[in-house]
Amino acid sequence: MLRPGSIALTVLLALLTAIGPLSTDMYLPSLPRIVDDFGSSIARVQLTLSVFLVGFAAGMLVYGPMADRYGRRPVLFAGLAILMLGTLACALAPTVETLILGRFIQALGGAGPVILARSIVRDLYEGSRAGQELARMGAIMGVVPAIAPTIGGLLDGIGGWRSSFVFTLAFAGLLAFVALTRLPETRGGDPSMKLSPAGIASDFAAILRSGAFCANVAILCAVYGGLFAYISGSSFVLQDHYGLGPIAFGLAFGAGALAFTAGSLAGQRIVMRLGMSRVMGLGTAINAIGGVAMLVAALAGPGHPAEIFVPMMVYLAGLGLALPQATAAAIMPFPQRAGSASSLLGFLQMVAGAVTGIAVGAAVEAAWWSLPAFIAALGLAAFTLWATTRRVRAALPDRRPPSI
Repeated sequence: MLRPGSIALTVLLALLTAIGPLSTDMYLPSLPRIVDDFGSSIARVQLTLSVFLVGFAAGMLVYGPMADRYGRRPVLFAGLAILMLGTLACALAPTVETLILGRFIQALGGAGPVILARSIVRDLYEGSRAGQELARMGAIMGVVPAIAPTIGGLLDGIGGWRSSFVFTLAFAGLLAFVALTRLPETRGGDPSMKLSPAGIASDFAAILRSGAFCANVAILCAVYGGLFAYISGSSFVLQDHYGLGPIAFGLAFGAGALAFTAGSLAGQRIVMRLGMSRVMGLGTAINAIGGVAMLVAALAGPGHPAEIFVPMMVYLAGLGLALPQATAAAIMPFPQRAGSASSLLGFLQMVAGAVTGIAVGAAVEAAWWSLPAFIAALGLAAFTLWATTRRVRAALPDRRPPSI
């Protein structure tokens, strides 16, 4: 079994967290082809993204309480099994409606590994050390979305858009085998926990009474909303408006994921010295700068795709700094209910992403420049939230080591 603190355990947890981005990013270069193959509209195919977030959000409400009640491992494997079933349905989908349903099932399963990976981090680490671990996971995880669109574009050219789902299915199966044989149980079940709707609602209500939790989640939702605006609209803006092909789009998208990785690496290096809040503030400031730069460049520029993906690299570097720290700070006050706190955080995060995705999908079809407008607004909102909630968030001890 893998030992706490080992790089092997960090890699495994990072890859479990990466299941969600992989399930989305792999087929992004194929969205225009899916529109053509099914004779559908952009808005309808866009539902394969938005419904994924809805399913992800629904799953997140369930896995955390179940993991607190029954333990981490059995709930993790149930989620991976559902994920694989939904991915198979996507690969075989005969209609766009079936693809949308398959994506929903895929998302229900994919929520499990994400929730369980965060819960395991909280089981094993405290304070800034948890933020450091999540940043390390983010740096490793960032490699997956960096290469996924490129691989997806290549697979699309070789075997069509369905081949991306076949690849995802094989990856999930391999990951399930490794977790089954190497991942230890970090917290057994709590028989006293009630899984009734009333019991779960009571736990969630108690978590929501924490001002630090709400403030950190608000920041997280804003920065994540900017990411999902890009995920939802970039394939159409960069391919339809700027003329990039599937492979070139995959490379541009991958460059952004590498920027996220760079931000995560920087965050894990400085968080033990600066603390979670300061690193979060630095990240949200970079989010605001990247978003505003994209809007200005897109409206005033000569019409080159770099106007979009270069400022987005700046935004994603800030995301790599802010997102792990906001996540760790939100769940830190709940050691006995880390699964439930992670579930509620994930649910709110996915709802924010789904709402943003639906709005961007409708807006981009009418005006391509709405994509940078959304990203700029969300970056500014994230920094404003960080600046105005410092006192509320300061109620949570940062637990930095005494020597620092």
